[in-house]
Amino acid sequence: MIHGDDRRARLEAWLARELGDARFALAPASEDASFRRYFRATLDDGRTYIAMDAPPVHEDCRPFVRIARLLADAGVHAPVVHAQDLDAGFLLLSDLGTRTYLGELAAADAAGLMSDAIDALIRWQRATRAAELPPYDEALLRREMNLFPEWYVSRHRRRELAQAQKDALEGVFAQLVKSALAQPAVYVHRDYMPRNLMVCDPNPGVLDFQDAVLGPITYDVVSLFRDAFISWEEERVLDWTVRYWERAKKAALPVERDFAEFWRAFEWMGLQRHLKVLGIFARLTYRDGKAKYVQDTPRFIAYARPVARRYRELAPLERVLDELEA
Repeated sequence: MIHGDDRRARLEAWLARELGDARFALAPASEDASFRRYFRATLDDGRTYIAMDAPPVHEDCRPFVRIARLLADAGVHAPVVHAQDLDAGFLLLSDLGTRTYLGELAAADAAGLMSDAIDALIRWQRATRAAELPPYDEALLRREMNLFPEWYVSRHRRRELAQAQKDALEGVFAQLVKSALAQPAVYVHRDYMPRNLMVCDPNPGVLDFQDAVLGPITYDVVSLFRDAFISWEEERVLDWTVRYWERAKKAALPVERDFAEFWRAFEWMGLQRHLKVLGIFARLTYRDGKAKYVQDTPRFIAYARPVARRYRELAPLERVLDELEA
């Protein structure tokens, strides 16, 4: 396996061939929680491209290429794959710019940006076809939630759960899985959040979609409005969720006819995601040496607590959180 600068040298040589020996400068473009790296190639004539370096021992570029095509076919603005070397783990992509939703929402028209994101999400969901993507099944849902006791509780909080606490978590996990699997299944980006949306034309540009699955219709909605890196007051989240629900109904998507039922599914789906992300952020810190992520874990506890408090079936989770923080 080739690491670090050796891989960059190979990437630069590959780019030189793909760009017809045009002169270019290469600079880091963005960070990623995975093993992927992104570079911006700027040519002498001002054109720019994004080069992805995805070491094949850790990453597989084929889902990225396939899902980029699915997004484009759905009318969603995703990077165009201009060239690929799947064996080497190199892709040459169109450049969607530098303006992320995460960086723009606070200063710009949040309502307008979110409206565009809702419309793009609905186009993506309407394009759903069976058997195109792997299912978001019970095994995957549980594997994700199990990251919470394994990495957040054991490694980050350095606590060992008592049997009663394990039983309480298992009961909540079972309820969350049941709710998720009862929802209509659509294409799920799986990380449809402001950090992965770009302000561009047409808006938004969508990134980081290689883990897409066929799964619960509320998943990407809650990812957008209860984000990993920016929080909104509950009134605004409710308003945006209503707007999504109304447009989804008009688009003939299979959302609940009663908004209260849709909101319940939204909240329960969000709790599954937040437990997963608590585990992932702890794992990024203790396994992968990316310590900055763990500083956002209080945001997810703040998301999880009110949801556990509002629903009798989920109340055991709040007790476990209380005991962990005691």
